[in-house]
Amino acid sequence: MSLERFPHESPTGSDTSRAFVKMHGLRNHFVIFDRRLDRRAFRRRDIVRICDTHVGVGGDQLLTIEPPSADGLAAGARAGMRIFNIDGREVSACGNATRCVAHLLFEETGGDALVLESSGGLLKCRRTGAMEVSVELGPIRSDWRLFPMSREVETLHLPVESGPLADGVALWIGNPHAVFFVDRLDTGDVVRFAPAIQNDPLFPEGVNVGVAELTDPSTIRLAVWERPGMLTEACGTGACVAAYAARLKGLTPENRFTVHLPAGSLSIEISGDMAVMSGPVAYCCRGTVDGGETVYDFD
Repeated sequence: MSLERFPHESPTGSDTSRAFVKMHGLRNHFVIFDRRLDRRAFRRRDIVRICDTHVGVGGDQLLTIEPPSADGLAAGARAGMRIFNIDGREVSACGNATRCVAHLLFEETGGDALVLESSGGLLKCRRTGAMEVSVELGPIRSDWRLFPMSREVETLHLPVESGPLADGVALWIGNPHAVFFVDRLDTGDVVRFAPAIQNDPLFPEGVNVGVAELTDPSTIRLAVWERPGMLTEACGTGACVAAYAARLKGLTPENRFTVHLPAGSLSIEISGDMAVMSGPVAYCCRGTVDGGETVYDFD
């Protein structure tokens, strides 16, 4: 399946239909639309409905492939990408989403490397297998003003805690993360204690809360309570900042990590303030959305 195989007509012949491809990276599901020719914008309520598993396609985020900007084109970007959460709010970064969009563009072009433009910056992507992609993400920053936060704090020792989540690290990688290391990862504890961190007044726009266990110097078990409020199967940017935070806090000298998430594993390499994330992508289905109806094609 590739972008060339996006359906372009609704079975009803409606000119209001929109074609999509649904993909996932480690069960992180994305509903992807190509807006390079069809420039119709999505309203917030459209995004919420499409991502709703009960009334729409169902997904963790809605993605759109865009023409690159003039600056992006000058920098060699093949296309642009926009990312919307299930509440309709646009965000700047998602590693698993980037891999899926890059794979579609690799299938379209036949190439093995490309630059993808996002609101968080230019992302270098490489095909590393038939259904595997690596993405260079970063720079990773710890400036409290990027989040934003309600007041200046020491981002290496966050002044918020909830149950076993204490002495966290705040890191920005195009989206905001707070990473907490624990002796033993328990996803039940994440569900119980992470929402209090995410909704703390320190983070007026919320924060992704990562809970990590360093099982050996190069292996991390990770669970992420993601904005707007859910335990995600996988989080690529969360895996990158967890690896970076482990080095930043002096827990390990390693720069190559395997990060185990509920749905599977990602490989992370830290170089300076950049992270290269490698992992799988997979197809779910394709189809069209038209008004209140969704038509699927499971080929």
